Amino acid sequence: MVTFSLSMVLLVAGYLVYGRFVEKVFGIDEKRVTPAYAMRDGIDYIPLPGWKIFLIQFLNIAGLGPIFGAIMGAKFGASAYLWIVFGCIFAGSVHDYLSGMLSLRHNGESYPEMIGRYLGKPFMQVVRVFTPVMMVLVGAVFVAGPAGLLTSLTGNVPGLSFGTWTAIIFVYFIAATLLPIDQLIGRLYPVFAAALLFMAVGILVALYVHMPALPEVTDGLMNTHPKAETTPLFPMLFITIACGALSGFHATQSPMMARCMTNERQGRPIFYGAMITEGIVALIWAAAANYAFHTPQGQAFFTSGNAALVVDFVSKNWLGAAGGALAVLGVIAAPITSGDTAFRSARLIVADALKIGQQSLLKRLLVSLPLFAVGFVLLFVDFDVIWRYFAWSNQILGTITLWAVTVYLTVNRKNYVIGLIPALFMTAVVTAYLFIAPETLALSATVSYALALALTAMCAFFFVRWKNRLTGKAVPPATDGSVTTR
Repeated sequence: MVTFSLSMVLLVAGYLVYGRFVEKVFGIDEKRVTPAYAMRDGIDYIPLPGWKIFLIQFLNIAGLGPIFGAIMGAKFGASAYLWIVFGCIFAGSVHDYLSGMLSLRHNGESYPEMIGRYLGKPFMQVVRVFTPVMMVLVGAVFVAGPAGLLTSLTGNVPGLSFGTWTAIIFVYFIAATLLPIDQLIGRLYPVFAAALLFMAVGILVALYVHMPALPEVTDGLMNTHPKAETTPLFPMLFITIACGALSGFHATQSPMMARCMTNERQGRPIFYGAMITEGIVALIWAAAANYAFHTPQGQAFFTSGNAALVVDFVSKNWLGAAGGALAVLGVIAAPITSGDTAFRSARLIVADALKIGQQSLLKRLLVSLPLFAVGFVLLFVDFDVIWRYFAWSNQILGTITLWAVTVYLTVNRKNYVIGLIPALFMTAVVTAYLFIAPETLALSATVSYALALALTAMCAFFFVRWKNRLTGKAVPPATDGSVTTR
């Protein structure tokens, strides 16, 4: 429990210390008029209280990632704790904060437009296609998971089959995508977020009550995965644990919250703080999974790929019937509430790209129907296949975002190192995964690592060459928008 406890302290300290440092590097302006006021439309641009935006953002980005991803990542041993802590503080939270604040500075700009602003139009056009596809993948993934859990919970109730729950969730997705953000999402999300946080706090308290033996960093950082021979710690750990440490999906969700913020000082708790909170949830579930893996009843979980069984086992054993039911409810609510905002952000991205105004319900429906049609078809594709491709594409988006914020910081003569180091690291991760993963090129570890290192070094070389061209030039016009006062 020493490594786990120290990790918890470091995450909180990361928010208080490094979060404030990143905020200072960015340079907030509390007098700037936010898009919620400047572009208020009653649909997507609506001023909301800071606490409500935080809860919505937290639930948007949480999903199954910090729970299921952390459980699967716990199989790698104590290294999972280190990636959650340092990845969350120095990569994920920096990614979330800077991408969210840049969207805020540019009128709630959608993700592809932000990428195009800093990496160029070719990147923007690729991301304009890639991102909505990924959002629909997320929506499909987050229908099948909770529908399966609800089916198991109501297996004896006539008429509540997997198909019925799938239809119910899909109808909810349609409503949440089309209605003004304050009518459904703004009212339900704080309740669902409270349930998810209650679940995490309950498991945290149980950890200290039961004090189970957990992996410690002092025991070594060897790969303890049951399939270690074919699942190397690098890069598999950094793909498996995404949402609890770094996730490109978050940058696609932040513009929705940027359109509701009332002051730039809200940025650190909403963007950096929500990511740290998600890291805490991931850390708790990684520890709980290690407890489950080492119990007689739970040893089968270690070799199986069913993270839902771990959630059910831990919740019922530590929180009792009532607490366990609430915990499972949180696990069900989290993916549903990420799925609906995935479709909503896909609608906004497509609408922004095609310059289709969204004040009319008919226009919102026109943009959304093709997205829902593709999402419905994907429900018939194997869940594990969709999840693997989602995980990798998710980290690719995160890497692209880190490069974009690095360019922003460099052009504006700010401390670009806070973006460059995680960008280079994640470039090595996603390229290594492309070469080594069995579902991609399946090359040997030696060849994969050599190619990944070469590509990462190439990216570093081109960045340094580009940066040197800026040296000695006059400071370019600010790329973070003009300042106005309210």
